[in-house]
Amino acid sequence: VYEGYGQTECTAGCTFTTPGDWTSGHVGAPLPCNLIRLKDVEELNYFASKGEGEICVKGPNVFKGYLKDEEKTTEALDQEGWLHTGDIGKWLPNGTLKIIDRKKHIFKLAQGEYIAPEKIENIYIRSDPVAQIYVHGDSLQAFLVGIVVPDPEVMPGWARKRGFDGTYAELCKNKELQQAIMEDMVRLGKESGLHSFEQVKAIYIHSDMFSVQNGLLTPTLKAKRPELRDYFKKQIEELYSSISI
Repeated sequence: VYEGYGQTECTAGCTFTTPGDWTSGHVGAPLPCNLIRLKDVEELNYFASKGEGEICVKGPNVFKGYLKDEEKTTEALDQEGWLHTGDIGKWLPNGTLKIIDRKKHIFKLAQGEYIAPEKIENIYIRSDPVAQIYVHGDSLQAFLVGIVVPDPEVMPGWARKRGFDGTYAELCKNKELQQAIMEDMVRLGKESGLHSFEQVKAIYIHSDMFSVQNGLLTPTLKAKRPELRDYFKKQIEELYSSISI
């Protein structure tokens, strides 16, 4: 298995693993056609001097801009021609690059703490019963909430071990099981070093998968965050109103 990293804006690829390197946990070294540098992301405590930062790409494979969209082009390309990917990377000792975070979807909570929701989601998704997760917060709220879609294959057995029986639909409505799932997510968060303000304080269990068909995922199966926020607006408001901190 070979791993690589790139975007449409840099003609698909800018790093690739090499033959003979069977280690995992990285996306390889820069391709000969481009340069890669890391840029400080101070609000998330990532600094290039420590080998961490936003991945920037420069080379003949980098695009010249978006058609008839100067504003978006200026956001992506700086004056020196570096493409700012929005992804956070880390250089490993062997010269390969590891993707560790995402800058694009960062937001602030009411107290001013910066939140990188995708980092949190990547931790919570390790919970056995969790198939999909959307972490929500904004500058008017003091804490995070989450929308969780359980794995229909895993959750019945996971629930049974904890004394819960019922169909998948029934289990999704079980408040005690909902609490058990959130506690497992928070446990993983603590083990992974999340701060208290990075942990969800309430979750809503949704029984249907996010998908391309229902408009909640992109064709490359990435979460469409604005659409998720709008789709679950009612549930998110109810979660916030149910908690007082």
